[in-house]
Amino acid sequence: MMAVGSGITVSGELVDYPVFTAQAIRYGLAALILIVGTKMAGRRIPRPRGREWLWLGALAATGLALFNVALVKAVDHAEPAAIAVIVSAVPLLLIMADAIRKGRAPSTGTVVGVMLVVVGAVIVQGGGRTNFDGIVWSLVALGGEAAFTLLAVPVLGSLGPFGVSTHTCWIATLQLAAIALILDGTNAVPELKAGEVFAIGYLAVVLTAIAFVLWYTAVEQLGSGTAGLFAGLLPVSAAATGLIPGLTTITPAVLGGSVVVGAGIVLGLAADRPSGSRLDAGSVSSAPSPSLEVK
Repeated sequence: MMAVGSGITVSGELVDYPVFTAQAIRYGLAALILIVGTKMAGRRIPRPRGREWLWLGALAATGLALFNVALVKAVDHAEPAAIAVIVSAVPLLLIMADAIRKGRAPSTGTVVGVMLVVVGAVIVQGGGRTNFDGIVWSLVALGGEAAFTLLAVPVLGSLGPFGVSTHTCWIATLQLAAIALILDGTNAVPELKAGEVFAIGYLAVVLTAIAFVLWYTAVEQLGSGTAGLFAGLLPVSAAATGLIPGLTTITPAVLGGSVVVGAGIVLGLAADRPSGSRLDAGSVSSAPSPSLEVK
């Protein structure tokens, strides 16, 4: 989540480059890194079966392609701070979805922890500069961020963090490349500037190849609802990385909000511990995949 927060700031370098092309390159590079890295580690990338392809296709289209297109569009209309505040509300969506899946209401401590995370996130950035378009694209990014986790849960048990990360990356690459060719045609691949090369490289390596595996491992170990608490680190990271280009400044509100976010995460984790939060059998795909093991 710290990586995702920094990616909001870095995405600002891509506002003038064809968004579909930039993200297609980013995911293509990430898929290559994951494939090579997995092979070098002596591991095998599981192959999806049956309905797992549908989950992966939907995940790639919403949690990857749509999310990042929305992110780049949002940065063109709002400060990274404002976007991070809206997207950091994802714990609310994940907690509600997790409660619906389990058929029971979340504990009081978990709810209070989530609310502290969201309140702290708002305090960190104070809303930031935005307009109507910025809010709309940020809300789309919020939905994509939730889909990135929720649509992965049914296939995590069979494909594992590396499998889900790798397959969604190359699927998203094909989706975005096709859209780029249809919408931009011969203008789909203009020359990259230095800042754009850095941004795509950073997003491919840090925000995708590394962060995807870390996140899906966390979801596997903690469950989607508990892992979602850490989305509160989005605005904290966005504020910290925003210092470099001078987009944000560290103020008492930033420091105080960060403390509130941390308190919310600790409280949420403590409240969830007694009942256990590891991904259970009811949350994985029911398709038989005996040869597949657990971004």
